[in-house]
Amino acid sequence: MQQDDARTGAAGRHVPVLRDRIVGLLSPALAEDVDGARPVYVDGTLGMGGHAEAVLTGCPRARLVGIDRDTEALRLAGERLAAFGDRVDLVHARYDEIGEVLADLGVDGVQGVLLDLGVSSLQLDEEDRGFAYRVDAPLDMRMDQSTGRTAADVLNTYAHGDLARVLRTYGEERFAKQIASAVVREREIEPFSSSGRLVELLRRTIPAASQRQSGHPGKRTFQALRIEVNGELASLEAALPAAVDALAVGGRLAVLSYHSLEDRLTKQVLAAGARSTSPPDLPVELPEHAPYLRLLTRGGEEPDAEETAANPRAASARLRAAERVRTSPPTTPTARPHRTTRPAHRKGHRS
Repeated sequence: MQQDDARTGAAGRHVPVLRDRIVGLLSPALAEDVDGARPVYVDGTLGMGGHAEAVLTGCPRARLVGIDRDTEALRLAGERLAAFGDRVDLVHARYDEIGEVLADLGVDGVQGVLLDLGVSSLQLDEEDRGFAYRVDAPLDMRMDQSTGRTAADVLNTYAHGDLARVLRTYGEERFAKQIASAVVREREIEPFSSSGRLVELLRRTIPAASQRQSGHPGKRTFQALRIEVNGELASLEAALPAAVDALAVGGRLAVLSYHSLEDRLTKQVLAAGARSTSPPDLPVELPEHAPYLRLLTRGGEEPDAEETAANPRAASARLRAAERVRTSPPTTPTARPHRTTRPAHRKGHRS
């Protein structure tokens, strides 16, 4: 995609995954005002606003708090959602800062939360961001380009063992040690700066038979670098309990994951909330031991064949959702990731 096209409107570029199913799951909690105020829907990973647009359209009473760490995504989403006027608040922050964002806005308890994880269509399509392994571009991969280390920094500075760990853990890459050795050897000749050079190294390092079976050799390494650069799993570990804490009783949370690590964390948090903690020998369940979540999906729901044919990026998606059924002690961890940016709150639809 050409750079000029990449910075135009969002509606024609972004196909929201499982859009109608997500609206169906969240809409019962967003149908009516709560104590005389609009029900609040938090989109913690706003992207280009496709899911938010669908929820606001399908739930005409809902108010959106849209959060994203990518300033370009906020700009495009602001344009897309302009017609909804004062029903929209956009905030520059990470989704693990949901508690602070809501406190700053004076919101106490929300009726819906969506976390659409992973890399967005915006980031994949803009070639200068370095997320896509099929084009040669600077090795950046930061979702928030105003702060933090780049993918090039990781490749050029991490010790062999740390780099192998990242590739093995976040990319589930079988050849992590071999790739790390090749990177360390090559960076002494010249530091890495472009995705094209990294892809060439991967093609030489990963056995041809594995490439034929597993697809593009850059897939796992690029995923691992992106997760490391953006601290995605650490953010998710904090964001999931924070999102549950933000829900009022009757509120609903939906989470879209795109790889097994994300889905496993989501499953663990939702399953824990939906499980009684009563001792097995206790004859009567005490109220404080009762589940505080009710699962709304059976396992991780997948897009059907028709959707994946129309939108191949949906193929790996898994959707899990739950409803808050009672209050409970806060589940948010006391140790939070270091805050890299101060949220820049943007009232209404201004871009």
